Amino acid sequence: MASPVVTAADLDNTPNSVLDRVSLVLDAFDGPGRLTLAQVVRRTGLPRSSAHRMLDRLVQLRWLRRQGRDYELGMRLVELGSLAVHQDRLHKAALPFLHELHRATGHTVHLAILDGPDVVYLEKIASRAAVALPSRVGGRHPAHCSAVGKAILAFAADSAVKESISTLDLGTRRTRYSIADANALRTELGKVRGHGVAYDREEAVAGFGCVAAPIGNIGEAVAAVSVCGPIQQMQLDHRLAAPVRMTALGIWRNVDSSRVQPTLQQSRPLMMGPAVRAS
Repeated sequence: MASPVVTAADLDNTPNSVLDRVSLVLDAFDGPGRLTLAQVVRRTGLPRSSAHRMLDRLVQLRWLRRQGRDYELGMRLVELGSLAVHQDRLHKAALPFLHELHRATGHTVHLAILDGPDVVYLEKIASRAAVALPSRVGGRHPAHCSAVGKAILAFAADSAVKESISTLDLGTRRTRYSIADANALRTELGKVRGHGVAYDREEAVAGFGCVAAPIGNIGEAVAAVSVCGPIQQMQLDHRLAAPVRMTALGIWRNVDSSRVQPTLQQSRPLMMGPAVRAS
């Protein structure tokens, strides 16, 4: 269905804020095919000079793509749309497994994805001991200081990891146990690859520990699941590693076979070297 043509009578209602104008321009592409500058001006009612500047900037930001005199939706929108669809599907597939893990362990359970140098929490099922645990749904945390972050970094596709590694602020510690050296991080990620599970021993929050497993095979991980609790109550060995890994495997199998991989990070391969296995 073609977008409606904006008439002169509508010009007084043309939005003035930058965000409103960006939305107006993008809405003009609601339909198949490419648009010329003249068509965008006609559909939006924006002044030609303003529309031209906005189109050029959106091309620079990859929200739009230019082919000669024509414009079309760019890969940035495809990437964000793919991520949104994927996250919704992943969350639905994971939720029953997360609740079961919480019942089985009694600890706080997290589901997280990687976004740049951080992990973003998609779900948190809290235990009574989680009052002092500052994580929240939608919250962010440095990937290298968390079990979920290390699990994803060790198992994610190289194309999704390079930017994350290159932008990590390893000089900033959350606690005195946080990894603050690139070589130490590579060694740690090698151990995670070898064992299929990541540990956080007071690296993110003093007094708390976590066990996490990647959701996906090596080179395919798109998220991670973890259990966290007071360090003195955490069994940081196979007793927690086994149920966490089984949960991650169950979620991975439950995700629709046509799953959409998140593609926000455009990156180059991470030079990890051979995996380092713990003795």
